[in-house]
Amino acid sequence: MAWIRWTAVASLALALLAGSGAAVYARRSLAVLDGTLQVTGLRAAVRVLRDAADVTHIRAQTPQDAWFAMGYVHAQERSWQLEFNRRVMHGELSGIFGAATLATDKLMRTLDIMGAARRQYQGLPLYAREALQAYSQGIRAFHRDRPQALPPEFHILGVQGVAWEPEDSVGWALMMALDLGGNWGNEFARLALARTLDTGRLWQLMPPYPGERPAASADLAALYRQWGVYRETAPQAEDARRLQAQAAPPSPRIGAGMLAWSDELTRNAGSSEGRGSNNWVLAGTRTVSGKPLLANDPHLELSVPAVWYFAALRAPAGRASDGTPIAPIDVVGATLPGLPFVVLGRTGHVAWGFTNTGPDVQDLYLEQINPADATQYRTPEGWARFTLRTERIRVKGAADVLHTVRSTRHGPVLSDAQKSHADLLNLDKYVLALRWSALDADNQSVFAGLQSNQAQTVDALFQALEHHHSPMQNVLAADDQGRIRFQAVGRVPLRAAGNDIRGVAPSPGWDARYDWQGWLARAQTPRDDGARGWVATANQRVTAPDSPHYLTQDWALPYRYERIVQLIEATEKHDTASMQAMQHDVRSLATRRLLPHLLRARSAHPLAAAAQAQLQGFDGVMDADRAAPLVFAAWVDELARGVIAARIGQARFASTYGKRDYRAALEGILERDDRWWCQPMSCAEQSAAALGRALGRLQAAYGADPARWRWGRAHPALSVHRPLDKVPLLARFFDLSVPSPGDAYTVNAGKYDADQDQPFVNRHAASLRAVYDLADLERSLFIYQSGQSGLVFSPRYRDMRAAWAQGGYRALQLRPERWAHALTLAPAGQ
Repeated sequence: MAWIRWTAVASLALALLAGSGAAVYARRSLAVLDGTLQVTGLRAAVRVLRDAADVTHIRAQTPQDAWFAMGYVHAQERSWQLEFNRRVMHGELSGIFGAATLATDKLMRTLDIMGAARRQYQGLPLYAREALQAYSQGIRAFHRDRPQALPPEFHILGVQGVAWEPEDSVGWALMMALDLGGNWGNEFARLALARTLDTGRLWQLMPPYPGERPAASADLAALYRQWGVYRETAPQAEDARRLQAQAAPPSPRIGAGMLAWSDELTRNAGSSEGRGSNNWVLAGTRTVSGKPLLANDPHLELSVPAVWYFAALRAPAGRASDGTPIAPIDVVGATLPGLPFVVLGRTGHVAWGFTNTGPDVQDLYLEQINPADATQYRTPEGWARFTLRTERIRVKGAADVLHTVRSTRHGPVLSDAQKSHADLLNLDKYVLALRWSALDADNQSVFAGLQSNQAQTVDALFQALEHHHSPMQNVLAADDQGRIRFQAVGRVPLRAAGNDIRGVAPSPGWDARYDWQGWLARAQTPRDDGARGWVATANQRVTAPDSPHYLTQDWALPYRYERIVQLIEATEKHDTASMQAMQHDVRSLATRRLLPHLLRARSAHPLAAAAQAQLQGFDGVMDADRAAPLVFAAWVDELARGVIAARIGQARFASTYGKRDYRAALEGILERDDRWWCQPMSCAEQSAAALGRALGRLQAAYGADPARWRWGRAHPALSVHRPLDKVPLLARFFDLSVPSPGDAYTVNAGKYDADQDQPFVNRHAASLRAVYDLADLERSLFIYQSGQSGLVFSPRYRDMRAAWAQGGYRALQLRPERWAHALTLAPAGQ
C-alpha cells in the first residue's frame, strides 16, 4: 500500500508544480502596464497611461513616436489578433492549419489583397508611409525585446511572433473593405437562382428596395439560358476528409472546425447582407443643452478579442522627413489593431461616426473562353490572353500547393477560387471575373484616416475624408460650434445608360456597355446638412427616390432607420440618457409586420394554445426575458424552410440561407397570399404547419412549458475566438457569451444566422456603442462587448461584457481625472 501512497503524493506534487507553472506563465503573459520599459526605435520617451475606463492614452513628443507606441501597445494587448489577421490577408493560414484552410488562402491570393496593398502603399504621401512604418516598427520592437510571454494561442498552434510590415496596415484596411463593401455574393446568388426561377420570381425572392423597381431591366434568366452558362451535370461532392488527410492540423478538432470556417468564409465572401450599423446626430435645436449630440453603433461579427481597441493619441505638431508639416494630434476613440489611428471617435472639438453606405462597387463579369484556345477570353476587341501568375501556398504537413491565378481586363477570376462558382458554371465556356474598386492603386483610405485624427471642425473632418476611397461610409459629424453634417464618402462607379443589368447580377464581359464609365464626383455623393434638426442612417437608402445617381439596389430594409426616426420624433429635446435608451431599443418593426400572420396560425400541436398565450400582448419588443420573440423567430425560420426551400431546392436554399433571411420575400408572399410560392398548400396552411414544426423544435430544446422559454437563452451574444472556438474544451475559456435581446431589425441589433447548429445565436451586433455630447465632449461615452485586452488570462479580457449587455457605458475622455496605470516607454540606452 505504501507505493500507492507515494504515487498519490508524487502525482499531487506534479499537479501542484504544473499548477504553479501555469500560474507563473499566466502572470508572465499579461501586458506590462506600469513602470518603465526600454524600447529600441523610439526617438523620445512616451507615456502610456490607462484611465479608469481602461482607455489607453499615448502621449508622445512627436507624431512618429505616437504611431510607434500605438503599434507597441497593439502588440502588447492584441498580438494573436494581429498574427491571425495577417495570415488571413496574406493567404498563409494553411501554414499552421494545414489543408483545412486552403480555400481561404486561395481566395486571398486570387484577390491579391497584399499585391494591391503594396501598390497602394507606394502611392501614399510620404507622411502616411512614414506613419505606417513607425507603427510597424512599434509592433516589431515589442517582439524584438518582448517584456511578456507570448499568449497561449502561439504555443498551442506552434507559431512564432508577429512580423508586421507597413503594407500590412493597408492590407488590413482592404480586408475591412471586403467585409463591409461586398455585393458579389448577391450577384452570384441571383445567377444561381435564375437557373430555376424566371426573372419575375427572382425579383420576388430577392426584391428591390421598398417602393423601387428592379435596377436591372434585362430578363436575366433568359439571358443566362441563352448563353448556356450553367453546367449540365451536378459536380462531385468535395470530400472534406480527403482534404484533411493531406495535412496534419495541430488538433483534429481545430482542423475540422477551421475547414468548416474556411468553407463558410469563401462561400459567403462578397456578401455584406444583414450587416448594418446605426448613427444619428441631433442639432442643438433638438437637445436639452443646445449643442449637438451624436450616437454611433457599428454592427459587426462579434469576436474576442473585439475588432476595436480604444485609445487616445496626443502629440504636438511635427514634420515628415521631407519637411511636410504634420498637424498636432489629440484624439480618442476606437482604433483597429493593424492601423495606427482612431477610426471612430472625437478630437477636442469634433466627433464622428460611420455606417456602411453599401454601394455597388463590385461587379462580376462572365468571361467567355475561346473554344479554340482556353488561354484566351473574349473582349469587345476580340480574343485576349488571360494574365497568369502562380502563388505558392505552404501547407502544414503536406507539400506546397501551387495555385494559378488568372486575371482578365476586369480583374481576378474568382471561379478558380470559389467552389460554389465551379459547381454552377460550365467552366469550359465561362469563368467569373471580379471588378472591385477597392483594389485600385489610387485607394488612399489609410491617408484619410490619419488626417481625420487632426480635424477640429466638421469642415476639416470632411476635407480629410476626401481621400477616403473604400468602403464608402455614411459619415455623420458634429462640432462644438453647433454644426452637423452627413455625407457619404468614398468611391462609386458610374454605369452606362445602356447597361440593363446595372451590376445586380453577372454581366457579359465581352460587351463594352457593361464596363464602368468613371466615378461619381465627390460633390454628387449624398449629403445632408441637418436642416430638419437631425440626420440618421441605418444602411437604408440614402439617395432621394428621384436621384439621377445610381448607387445600388441592395440597401438594407429600412426598419432600423424608421424606428430611429420614431424615437427621435417622440422626444422634443434629447440628452445623453435618451440617446443611450435609443441605442438599447429592441422594438422590431419587421416583427410587427409579420406578427398578424403568426397570430392567425392554427396549429394542432399540443403546445399551440400555450404558445399563443405567450404571444398575447406581444408587440414586437424582442426582450431577452420573454418567450414570444423565440416563438416568432422559430416560426419565421420554419416558414422560410417550408416555403422557399421547396421552390428553389434544398441545396440552393442551404447555400444561401443564413447570410440572407429572405424576410422581404416572406412579407411579400404572405401579404399577396401567393399560392405559387406556398403550393401545394395555401399560405395560411404553410403558416400553421411552420408553427407546428417550430413548437416541436422548441419543446425538444427548452421543455414543454412555453411560459419558461426565454429569447435570451436561445439568443446569446456569442463573441468567438479564432480559431480556439473550434475546440470545445478551450472555447469555454476563450469565447464570451451573454444573453441578449433584439434581432436583425432592432436598433439594438442581434442578427442570427439561422443555418447554424445554434440557429438563433446572436453573431452580429453592436461592436461598440458611443455617444458624444458636444456641449462637453468629456462627457462622451462608449462600451463594447468584451474588453481591451486580448490576453485570455487578463481580467480585462471580458470586463465590459456585462455592461454592454445591460446598457452600461464608460467615460470616453481625453483628460481623465486619474490614471489606473502609468507606463513609460523609454528609448533603449536612456
